[in-house]
Amino acid sequence: MAKHAVLSSGAKMWRSLACAKSELLLDLTLACGQSFRWRETAEGHWTGVMGGRVWTLTQTDDTLWYHVYRSQSMPEDGSDRKRRAGVSLQMENKSEKRFKGVLKKEEEAVAVTSVQDTEEEEEMLRDYFQLNVKLGDLYKEWGAADPHFKRIADIFTGVRMLRQDPTECLFSFICTSNNHISRIQGMVERLCQALGAPLCQLDEASYYNFPSLSALADNSVEARLRDLGFGYRARFLQQSAKQILDTHGLQWLDGLRSVPYLLARDALRTLPGVGTKVADCVCLMSLDKAEAVPIDTHVWQIAKRDYNYGSGNGQKSITDKLHRDLGDFFRKLWGPYAGWAQSVLFCADLKKFQKLKEMPHLKEPKKEEDGEEEIRPVSKKAKIKKEENGTVKNTKTKSARHKNAKTS
Repeated sequence: MAKHAVLSSGAKMWRSLACAKSELLLDLTLACGQSFRWRETAEGHWTGVMGGRVWTLTQTDDTLWYHVYRSQSMPEDGSDRKRRAGVSLQMENKSEKRFKGVLKKEEEAVAVTSVQDTEEEEEMLRDYFQLNVKLGDLYKEWGAADPHFKRIADIFTGVRMLRQDPTECLFSFICTSNNHISRIQGMVERLCQALGAPLCQLDEASYYNFPSLSALADNSVEARLRDLGFGYRARFLQQSAKQILDTHGLQWLDGLRSVPYLLARDALRTLPGVGTKVADCVCLMSLDKAEAVPIDTHVWQIAKRDYNYGSGNGQKSITDKLHRDLGDFFRKLWGPYAGWAQSVLFCADLKKFQKLKEMPHLKEPKKEEDGEEEIRPVSKKAKIKKEENGTVKNTKTKSARHKNAKTS
């Protein structure tokens, strides 16, 4: 049986690209709740599914290392090929042909080694982590505008927004309603096992592709997912997939990347189970809307505690007006990448990362935040609260959108 790759066992089957930890820190970025598909399979080694392939990632000070597994059970379904993160459909179709024949019969999973595949996978990785966005420059801008951010940034460097596949991002976040991170991870895993194509098995772990819209929309899905413990979310998942296919078509979600933020968010809010917060999460993490700032009770708490926002006004619930006003507050403070800045503060507030603030070699062993029980990404929370519907009308122009680096 194939095993999870470890860099110390030999770098021959690994590839690398230059990337400083100040630009990307895997241990924070992959564990702060943006995506639910990455697991630490060895110290500092993260294994997950991205772009229809299974990867293990690790890093040294100035290098990002990656190992891509290839399995005989690689899916051939055209609907799955359409969702390779950040890679054009044309490129996907070409790469699918190139994949055939790479696997040696005696191996269950091996790294893809052709030059063409190497180039494509590096491009996928750069796109997924949006490495064309200079995070260090953004940290400086945010720190200059916000003293509180500057204190946090000295410790929590390298927290970037992922640019996820829109289908995976949307349907994963529909699962977050009234939920906590570890349970969400389990639900997303069961969803992939039940409806996704198998990719490979490493040690005792089996990896599956994320389900296609067609698989999610099938009439049998709601009952099946209820049996798997999804509760009322089962109906939202099936109905949203069916609505997208019946009303908009396969390419609709990807197409939302090219429309203004507010239009994309309000379009998402027409789907069952998608309120303003979930729509903002999807906009920020998969639709290139860097100005989207998802608001839930945890983010509101950070705003009140660290920015004295709305102090003494007695407001007890998140309303449409609060979504709009608090989002505008952060956009005015941080600029067009406000959603990225919020992810840093959210990460710094997570209970699991509080020990970083006490490490002696770090400059700021301050008792910053209390942290919450579970973790929720810049927009998702361990205990994700039930969202409210509402329209937010603030348009912080269009996020400084750059095609190459995108913005989650």
